[in-house]
Amino acid sequence: MPPGTPPHATDRLDDDDYPAYTMGRAAEMIGATPGFLRAIGEARLITPLRSEGGHRRYSRYQLRVAARARELVDGGTPIEAACRIVILEDQLEEALRLNAELRRPVAGSGS
Repeated sequence: MPPGTPPHATDRLDDDDYPAYTMGRAAEMIGATPGFLRAIGEARLITPLRSEGGHRRYSRYQLRVAARARELVDGGTPIEAACRIVILEDQLEEALRLNAELRRPVAGSGS
């Protein structure tokens, strides 16, 4: 797409961070209730964006995070602990990614 060309709505469907899903649809997709999504929002695991009308909107990334928290809660983990576990798992994944990136040889280096 040439610079300055506005993105099409369908281009956003590939964006993991685009808030495409309403609360009802998001809850349905992960097999949870809207109350569960509100609870993990209150625990600050995810922060949905708000539409102009004030409705919560969720991205695919947020749904993956919510689904992981739901797995833990379904397994008997209290919601606050599940949220903390998911946050720590996400931080570990990012640290491992950065570590691997820093260990890659630099192109054109003599070693």
